[in-house]
Amino acid sequence: MQQHFTRWLPVIAKTAVVKTAIAKTAIVQNAAVKTAIAKAAAAKAAAQTPDGRAAIAKAAAAKAAAAKAAAVRTPNRKAALTVAGVAALGGLAFGPSAVAAPVTSGPHAGAVAAIDLATGQKTATEAVKTATDAVKPAQTTGSDKVPAKANRPSRAELIPHGVEGAQSRIPLNDAQLTNAKAIVQAAKETGVGKRGAVIGVATSLQESKLYNLGHLGTYNDHDSEGLFQQRPSVGWGTPDQVTDPDYASKAFFNALKNVGDWQDLPLTAAAQTVQVSAFPYAYAQWEEQAADIVQQLW
Repeated sequence: MQQHFTRWLPVIAKTAVVKTAIAKTAIVQNAAVKTAIAKAAAAKAAAQTPDGRAAIAKAAAAKAAAAKAAAVRTPNRKAALTVAGVAALGGLAFGPSAVAAPVTSGPHAGAVAAIDLATGQKTATEAVKTATDAVKPAQTTGSDKVPAKANRPSRAELIPHGVEGAQSRIPLNDAQLTNAKAIVQAAKETGVGKRGAVIGVATSLQESKLYNLGHLGTYNDHDSEGLFQQRPSVGWGTPDQVTDPDYASKAFFNALKNVGDWQDLPLTAAAQTVQVSAFPYAYAQWEEQAADIVQQLW
């Protein structure tokens, strides 16, 4: 009997140790729960007093001021959009709302929905609804906002090789149209002409939907920023520079001019040589809309 009992002594000892550890863990967890409950009760009680409510309001105002400061306009940088605090709004899983062929790839997951929510243009429900709504052609070229010019470029000048594959379109707001104007102007000043302007606008449509993006937090693709999602870490410039539409556009076009025979390349090949994107064929879907925008703004 004694022999059978002693053979189980090590097991009994181990069981005792485990029970002790479980008891200690439970004590710690209970203490943490009690502490959390006490803090919540204290916060609730503080909120019932004038001083407590004032403190809460002050903290909320400070957070709002910080978010507003992140998107403040400066003379050169203009408005670089960020999504500080946007994650709390939810619905970031919704993708872009393109008409015709859908946008099947982009620079970073959820970025388009983050832009829409950050700018207050769409709720999560509206983002889905927009995908099925009809968009007037004028809204995708800026012709509903910019008077038509005489002697506009011909389609042959803008799309000399024809478009590749199904085409996508998105409506443009004032901010996007302003950024498109900056790209077209930079194309004139750098000497890449009308075809270069189409390549630039199409590239920006793919990279940022013609929004001047600041850092998108967890949704950012490495350190990419601005209209062309250029990366300061690989030599495109400082964050302030790549979020200056004029600087970013000229940096893109100067790089394009270094691509051999870029005028004779398909748009997506010319853009990809400059951008080195993980989605090399995605630029092609924007060629028609980019041509229409350049034809309207040139």
